[in-house]
Amino acid sequence: MATEALSSWGGDLASGLVRNSLALLARFISGASVRWLDSQPDTCQRVYFANHTSHLDAVVLWSALPPEVRAVTRPVAAKDYWTAGPIRRFLSGRVFNAILIDRTDIKVHRSPVDLMIREIGHQYSIIVFPEGGRSSGPDVQEFKSGLYYLCRRRPDLELIPVYIDNMNRILPRGEVLPVPLLTGITFGPPMWLEAGEPKHHFLARAREAVRRIQQLRGSS
Repeated sequence: MATEALSSWGGDLASGLVRNSLALLARFISGASVRWLDSQPDTCQRVYFANHTSHLDAVVLWSALPPEVRAVTRPVAAKDYWTAGPIRRFLSGRVFNAILIDRTDIKVHRSPVDLMIREIGHQYSIIVFPEGGRSSGPDVQEFKSGLYYLCRRRPDLELIPVYIDNMNRILPRGEVLPVPLLTGITFGPPMWLEAGEPKHHFLARAREAVRRIQQLRGSS
């Protein structure tokens, strides 16, 4: 029993060291500048939703959060990518504490939204990418319906729109090693699903919140 407890403690310590080191490395590689527009870092339960152009998006967004917020924030990620090999499995399971979605086995009775609701409980925030797949360009694509159904189940969750700039150039599609370039991560003002709000209206409003941040970055 004592040996198992010591082993678990040692594993947690190692994971914590890797977690902090990886956050610093991600910030160094991306040179990420972080801005908060009409919002502040907080440990309250949130859904950070962002545009998606690179496999590194979740890592860079997660690393942009303060340590106490990172500790209660879990990226939602593709299981097939983040379980491919022991390093990715360790990172997704022990470092990011990611919620892994099996994109090949989505059924009505086994919905990703159900999994997210179970995993976050009343403790964790999550990072999601409502476009679904990665976009090849700067345009923010239409959002999939998962964000709406998540918020319909948990309308109390605070939604924070995020725009990640330049990540498609740091780790382009098909590349393995990142190219050090400057990127920017901007967190926008909070929003919520309004009572009785139609799905299409909510998704358009959420997408527009990300696009508005993109436009503000372009004009600054």
